[in-house]
Amino acid sequence: MSLAKPEQLRQLGLEVIRLEAEAVAALASRIDENFSRACELMLKCRGRVIVTGMGKSGHICGKIASTLASTGTPAFFVHPGEASHGDLGMITEHDVVLALSNSGETAELITIIPLIKRLGVPLIALTGRPDSTLAQQATVHIDVSVRQEACPLGLAPTASTTAALAMGDALAVALLSARGFTQADFARSHPAGSLGRRLLLKIDDLMHTGADIPAVHETVSLSEALLEMTAKKLGMTAVVDEEWRVKGIFTDGDLRRLFEHGNFDLRQTPICEVMTRGCTTVPTGILAAEAVKLMQEKKINALLVVDTTGCLVGALNMHDLLRAGVF
Repeated sequence: MSLAKPEQLRQLGLEVIRLEAEAVAALASRIDENFSRACELMLKCRGRVIVTGMGKSGHICGKIASTLASTGTPAFFVHPGEASHGDLGMITEHDVVLALSNSGETAELITIIPLIKRLGVPLIALTGRPDSTLAQQATVHIDVSVRQEACPLGLAPTASTTAALAMGDALAVALLSARGFTQADFARSHPAGSLGRRLLLKIDDLMHTGADIPAVHETVSLSEALLEMTAKKLGMTAVVDEEWRVKGIFTDGDLRRLFEHGNFDLRQTPICEVMTRGCTTVPTGILAAEAVKLMQEKKINALLVVDTTGCLVGALNMHDLLRAGVF
């Protein structure tokens, strides 16, 4: 067997992309009243959207179910073969069934259609053949046919599965918008992901509080402030008055700048003379992502957190945010 040359492989790959892009582009004309009706059925659903299909279509079904569930439409995948052996009990009269089959004649799906009908459950079908059994029996049919598969043998589902997946995404996103689904809603279903951390995590969950806050009184010496910075290991210390209202901040950067400019006495210099006044502070309750944005804009590595009276209640630095995976 001869091996294809690099340029031949490149051309084969480009042809697949061209055919699949053509298949997806052709779907635009099928976003019609049937698409709208399918969305309405799913919006009115008081149960869950049951997504079902065999073989490669089954894999696409799993992705569509997952996308629906993560964007505000409760959904899960049911294997049609297993449905005939007990799993049909997962479907209730409050659900909607979304069935995928390119041929529209998948035996396992055809077998369970009468049972779905008996439950009075709406059936939405995505097929490549409007005249197929599944399409004709469906409450709503959406045409996802393709001119040809990207497989040169015309056998392996390629363009047809891409088209079905794209239509599933179109349904999910249309429902997302219709429900008024927000970034915060999405984050609640993805709490372990980076998006969830950015949208849900607050500085209250990360900041150092109580005895862990590096803080000194405004009358202490520079040397005492450095001892506090060393002990608390945040690369800075807050400077406060008797009521713990923030008067300023002293950081590692401030110390370096002092050394650059020369004359000072560690033991005699009051921290209030060398601290940064009018430092950036934030209130409790803000999102950690907001803190990151502020620190980047201000080009600072630490933040002091204050209450409504301006009193110090917490502190955090860029390393705290990095460890939490907020970036």
